[in-house]
Amino acid sequence: MNRAFKFRIYPNSSQQELISKTFGCVRFVHNRMLGEKIEYYNECGQSLRVTPAKYKREFEFLKEVDSLALANAQLNLEIAYRNFFRNKSFGFPKFKSKKNERRSYTTSLVNNNIRIDGGMLILPKLGKVSIKQHRSIPEEYKLKSATVSQSASGKYHVAILYEYDYIVKSKPTENIVGLDFSMKELYISSEDTKPNYPGYYRQSLQKLARLQRSLSKMTKYSNNYRKQRNKIAILHEHIANQRKDFLHKQSRQITNAYDCVAIEDLNMKGMSQALNFGKSVSDNGWGMFVSFLDYKLCEEGKVLIKVDKWFPSSKTCSVCGAIKKELSMSERIYQCDCGNVLDRDVNAAICIKNEALRLLAVA
Repeated sequence: MNRAFKFRIYPNSSQQELISKTFGCVRFVHNRMLGEKIEYYNECGQSLRVTPAKYKREFEFLKEVDSLALANAQLNLEIAYRNFFRNKSFGFPKFKSKKNERRSYTTSLVNNNIRIDGGMLILPKLGKVSIKQHRSIPEEYKLKSATVSQSASGKYHVAILYEYDYIVKSKPTENIVGLDFSMKELYISSEDTKPNYPGYYRQSLQKLARLQRSLSKMTKYSNNYRKQRNKIAILHEHIANQRKDFLHKQSRQITNAYDCVAIEDLNMKGMSQALNFGKSVSDNGWGMFVSFLDYKLCEEGKVLIKVDKWFPSSKTCSVCGAIKKELSMSERIYQCDCGNVLDRDVNAAICIKNEALRLLAVA
């Protein structure tokens, strides 16, 4: 299994300049290779394989940056290209824009060229970079690669990827909980608990709107315009950090309390588009929560079970198993002929738990 640890780094001015050059070179190589691939395919109907080494003879500035970063740009493009021809839903690879404020590059471990030593991060070409390591890394984890990124607010981070052995515990059948997605509370558990998600984006919506109105009245790309854009980026980053902190804590609490967690395998993007709940779904962060829950459970040798999204959890009675043919969204209390009267979401969470137990029994 793989896991990444993300830390804040503080490169000096010369290192910032080299990082910026690396971002540019990675973008340049990606766009150049993609352009040649498209041109060759249109002419010959076949896929062209090119490497960054081809461009170094013509463009000397590519030799100044980390060669492994350019190699990873080629690798990522090849993966994106193959994924598209295997499944068109992935979308065709796109050209990278200089205007994108989120920039990154990935370098791989070769001959111990990436390591944390004495409170400093050592990276190829950059040398020693100051790092804020807010948590320790288990000694048995094996380092694989590092991704250096710059956020829209100008902060630098590194995501260090490690590999570890995944040990599965015995099949859990008792200490299990079902979670039903809730737009407002994040989830409702089969034990009738809910985290009462604060909705950080909604809380900051007025302040964000005020900053964006001010931006719209400024001269584009002026100094004040750039400063205002930075303020907006900092606010968005603050909201994202609040959301991540909340989701990390909730996923940790659930991981510590249960051996198995059952959820519905939902398509959040499709749900936001179909129901016109884009802001609410994005602010909720359910997909991120599931991701956090998944890797935390894996680290503990525990299990996350995803019940099929077409499973009628809301219409099924958690006591007798009967399925209601019609159940409107306005009905918040589930009533069954067997006498079961329960909150609709709690009933759905119990049904998800029961379905997970069934899947465990047949596995």
